[in-house]
Amino acid sequence: MPSIKPPHAPDPYGGYNFYVEWDGIVHAGFRECSGLDSTTEAGLYREGTDPLNMRKLPGLNSSSNITLGRGITNNNELWQWRQQIAKGVADRRNVSIVLMDDTGAEKIRWNLSNCWPTTWTGPSFDASSGDVAIETLELAHEGVSVDTWS
Repeated sequence: MPSIKPPHAPDPYGGYNFYVEWDGIVHAGFRECSGLDSTTEAGLYREGTDPLNMRKLPGLNSSSNITLGRGITNNNELWQWRQQIAKGVADRRNVSIVLMDDTGAEKIRWNLSNCWPTTWTGPSFDASSGDVAIETLELAHEGVSVDTWS
């Protein structure tokens, strides 16, 4: 029987241990971050001499918007950034989403280029609930790259 060695550490990283920074500075802690993906469209192509099936060729790359959520506080930085865009000021920033291991060491860093907030959503209010008031920010960006993956 062959010797099998796993290609990675035995335990995956926790999805709870991350931070978000832009322009190299951690501005706020976030409770959640979603939408981190990358897709390449498949274009269909066929020549007259091809068999009766279509070829699939790589097309344009795209990524979903990133949605960040955090407990709302007296820090209005996300609101101010969104207001700049709403006023027509193109305030694009480079954002990184950094995943850490349980010791706090950086393991994976996804870099998003030319981000800007498309949507800011304020908290929902319910006087019968003890939930934290959460604000969300949706960021458009122009691509994902990875600096670190260890």
